Amino acid sequence: MKANKNNFKESTRRLFLLYTFMPIITLFILFLIFTLINNKFILAHETNEANETINLGMSKVYNEYYNEINRMATLPLVIDYATSRSNGQEVYEQFYEFNNHQKVKSVFHIIDTKGIFVASSAPSNALIQEMIFKEIVPRISPLPTSTLTETNRIPYSHDRYTLYTFGKAIFQKNAIVGYIVYELYEEDVQKLIFVKNNEISVITDQHNTIIATTNNITKGLMNKFNPIYDAQGYIQLNNGKYYVSRSELSSAQMNIYTLNSLQLEKYAYLSLTLFIIVTSLLLWFLLLFLARKMSSRNTQSIDKLLYAVNELQQGRLDAYVEIKTGDEFETLANQFNIMLNRLNDLLHKNEELSNLRRLIEVKQLQSQFHPHFIFNVLEILRYAIVVDSKQAQEIVMILSRLLRYSISNDGQTVLMKVDLNHVIDYLKLQQIRFKDRLAYTIDVSNEGLSALVPRLLLQAIIENSIKYGYKHQDSLVISISGYVMDGDLVLEVVDNGDGMDEERLTEIRQLLSNPDNQTKHIGLNNIHRRLVLLYGEQYGIQIQSSPAAGTRVTVLIPYEKGDEDV
Repeated sequence: MKANKNNFKESTRRLFLLYTFMPIITLFILFLIFTLINNKFILAHETNEANETINLGMSKVYNEYYNEINRMATLPLVIDYATSRSNGQEVYEQFYEFNNHQKVKSVFHIIDTKGIFVASSAPSNALIQEMIFKEIVPRISPLPTSTLTETNRIPYSHDRYTLYTFGKAIFQKNAIVGYIVYELYEEDVQKLIFVKNNEISVITDQHNTIIATTNNITKGLMNKFNPIYDAQGYIQLNNGKYYVSRSELSSAQMNIYTLNSLQLEKYAYLSLTLFIIVTSLLLWFLLLFLARKMSSRNTQSIDKLLYAVNELQQGRLDAYVEIKTGDEFETLANQFNIMLNRLNDLLHKNEELSNLRRLIEVKQLQSQFHPHFIFNVLEILRYAIVVDSKQAQEIVMILSRLLRYSISNDGQTVLMKVDLNHVIDYLKLQQIRFKDRLAYTIDVSNEGLSALVPRLLLQAIIENSIKYGYKHQDSLVISISGYVMDGDLVLEVVDNGDGMDEERLTEIRQLLSNPDNQTKHIGLNNIHRRLVLLYGEQYGIQIQSSPAAGTRVTVLIPYEKGDEDV
């Protein structure tokens, strides 16, 4: 029994772990796969979104400066200032009004054809002015419709640099009278390309020269950015792999790159994997504890049931089980207790039935061989031998059949017609004794004659009718009938004797309904109790009687067809 308990406990624990931990692991794996795919999607989305944000920002800056320099170059106020140096205050007001509204600030210059800076928003610096006049102004197209846009890095005071230049010639009557230049500050452009959820931003011109970047690892030889893509579309930078998104600002001939490192994604994967491992271990130990508790709890219920069964095998009929778990084990325990109650009831009934049968058999034998009954029969036989030898012979045959049937052990149930033959023999003897004072009729259906009934079913009823029927009258008529109705066999014994008053009838009925009645008198009570034990409480004997109107005894048992060939 111990091995079985351990097997059940271990199997329960294993099944609990299997059906709880495995789905959790599956969920973790699916979560990891989803996270990997989702992270790649998020990484690509954030990088592309950052690129789009920078593209829109730079496009706006470029277009605003492009439009502004073209407006200022054709503004009469600026043309007049380039030639006559008048209205300078208004020119500066135009520049500062525009510049103050820009995210990317700039340096403003107006230069005449001789290289003199007639207006500048930056402190005067001869080296810077010479560089601008010699290196930038010569590249400004002499065409009125052309605008110079180029990358160049110019240092200004306070360690500030410009990185992009807009330049345009100022015309008066188709003649160049000066030049206007806007130079964009590097720090403002870098602020513009620092966007959320993006690690590195790079802006290059059409020759891959870096205009601005948020990380110097992107700078190659000659300040170029030449990314090398692998088969998966990633680029390598400083021993790191990056997802890259590229777009073009066609109007400015710029390329915009946004990069996010896969190393951060790897760290996220490692962190997630570590989290899953740690969580799985914690869940494993928790599930082990819960599985052990659950299997132990269920095993306790099984142990109680096994102990009760073992006690029952040892003959203890009070080995009841008390399990209050609210589950199937409690149901099993309740059913076991119900079974034990039924078993005790059956044993009690069998014991009572056995005792009753033994008492009936002894009393019946005593009744059959009662000296008074034998004396009466022999007395009748003596006279019959003298008067009618044939009747004497009949009496001997009937008496021998009665005695043989009474002491027969061929079974507890017989066909109704066999038991009825015994009743007829008995009545014949009594009729020989009482002559015309006793009459009887028998009307049992063929179906009723083939029914199986307990031996000597009607004997005691017939005896009672004869015993009490002659107390206050000279003649007696006994009617026996039988039929099958609704699956039950109904037998009625009716006599026209003295009957009983209501008090006596009530007393007998209470006697029949009391299962604990231990009366030693044979008769109706023993027959009724035997039928109840054999067939159930709904079967047995019912009595109807009234003074001077006779008595009706009804016997009800379940109908069971017998084998007439036996």
